[in-house]
Amino acid sequence: MPQIPVPVLTIGLLAASNIFMTFAWYGHLKFKTAPLAIVIVVSWGIALFEYMLQVPANRIGHGYYSAAELKTIQEVLTLTAFMVFSVVYLKEPLSWNHFAGFGFICLGAWFIFHKW
Repeated sequence: MPQIPVPVLTIGLLAASNIFMTFAWYGHLKFKTAPLAIVIVVSWGIALFEYMLQVPANRIGHGYYSAAELKTIQEVLTLTAFMVFSVVYLKEPLSWNHFAGFGFICLGAWFIFHKW
């Protein structure tokens, strides 16, 4: 059985973990009448799955990527997941300033990965 390349496995696990974390942090916003204690417990449960993906992703990826590069990948994936989540799940449109700000963050990521 062929082994999954480290970048593919790392980024795939981080992408999946970000989907769980986005729901853990923001999914409850559609359920504002739910008791806060219930929302917290459910969010912790969702976050457990996020940690089960994120921790191995960083373990596997470290060495191939530096810690700064892993964090940068995480942040870009977080913003990407959040953009989709915001529009599709929360039905909150993004405007030009959101895209501009996210674009600047992606530009910062380019600087992190650029070999000078």
